[in-house]
Amino acid sequence: MGGMSWLLLAFGVWSAIHLANGFRPVRRNRVLFFWSFFASWLTIEAAPVWIALEVIVGALLVWGGALDRPAGWVGLVLLVGSWIGLAVLVGQGRSATASAAQALGDFGAEALAGRPLPPRWAGRSKVVVERNVEYRKADGKRLRLDVYRSDAVADPAARRPAIVQIHGGAWVIGDKREQGIPLLRYLAARGWVGFNVNYRLSPGVTFPGHLIDVKAAVAWIRAHADEYGIDPDFIVVTGGSAGGHLAAMMALTANAPHLQPGFEDADTSVQAAVPFYGVYDFTNRNDTMAPEFLKWLAQPLVIKAFIEDEPEAFQAASPLDQIHPDAPPFLVVHGDHDTLAPVADARLFVEHLRAVSKSEVFYVELRGAQHAFDVFGSPRTRRMVQATERFLFAVHDAYLHRPGSALAPPADTSAPESVSR
Repeated sequence: MGGMSWLLLAFGVWSAIHLANGFRPVRRNRVLFFWSFFASWLTIEAAPVWIALEVIVGALLVWGGALDRPAGWVGLVLLVGSWIGLAVLVGQGRSATASAAQALGDFGAEALAGRPLPPRWAGRSKVVVERNVEYRKADGKRLRLDVYRSDAVADPAARRPAIVQIHGGAWVIGDKREQGIPLLRYLAARGWVGFNVNYRLSPGVTFPGHLIDVKAAVAWIRAHADEYGIDPDFIVVTGGSAGGHLAAMMALTANAPHLQPGFEDADTSVQAAVPFYGVYDFTNRNDTMAPEFLKWLAQPLVIKAFIEDEPEAFQAASPLDQIHPDAPPFLVVHGDHDTLAPVADARLFVEHLRAVSKSEVFYVELRGAQHAFDVFGSPRTRRMVQATERFLFAVHDAYLHRPGSALAPPADTSAPESVSR
């Protein structure tokens, strides 16, 4: 019976450590960094699951006699404290609604007030996914995308808005099947057409090869607008992590010829951008990134240069250095517990973008959110999907009915080659 008591104590200690890491993940310690990220990510976004699991395991240990000794009681106290802390994490996830509402304010109120009820066919429709559509060949690779759309259309002649989703993975891993799925399905059920895009990865490709591929995807989507029933003049972009970086770069470097080799005349502009937990500065000018970002990732794998030798290459990869007045509307989303893409860089990016851009710039900072939170279908993810749809609906409505407003995409979204900061 004594063994059960020690097991309950060990389980309580384990739970308390993971809970503490969820509230205060490690940011700089090279030994603990990766464990801390993955452990906090799983603890924060799967908190309801952990509560259920810990209750079941704790109950089994108590039933087995774990409270026969003091060690078991200490373990139980730690376990109950963990449940309370996990409940707080669940509450923080649910607070995403309030965070988004505060950030978005009454924007698009007129559009939302006149928003029609969902058509009757919406409840009976389903989202159809067309997988692995080839959009480009490069470096001996066939680059593909997945298409998300409803199988029912209220008006077959209507042109639907399109959204391009760019996956993350530090520019070296990742796939279109792993991120953005909740948002694409939610939007597709409401009449949008979603395109989830794969692109070449480092070290096989050097930046800006990743960005060139996504631009080629947008050019391909516009060329196939009739096939998919979309409006070629309204395409928005989103993505998380490295995908958030590329989404911001897409919005800020529209139609830049040097980033469109072989398709210089194609229109690669986007009418809005929603980067999630993106990377906005490759130069680490404010020393917010861990030193390993440059040493282990950016220099040897992504940029393939040393920043002291070619600083302009790192500036060219930084959305912070591409800001210009004609940027389209932005909704920037970031968690304040993000250990991979520092929230300080997102705040700085938004500050400078608001100071320069003629379009609306919204920023939602999510309390308690770690990097890549939307991989889970968590309460936080569901609320941010709804907030994103609200933002995009208002931008689309302004595009249709109020051109020239601060919420509508600018008529000319072309960007200069670089804007140094």
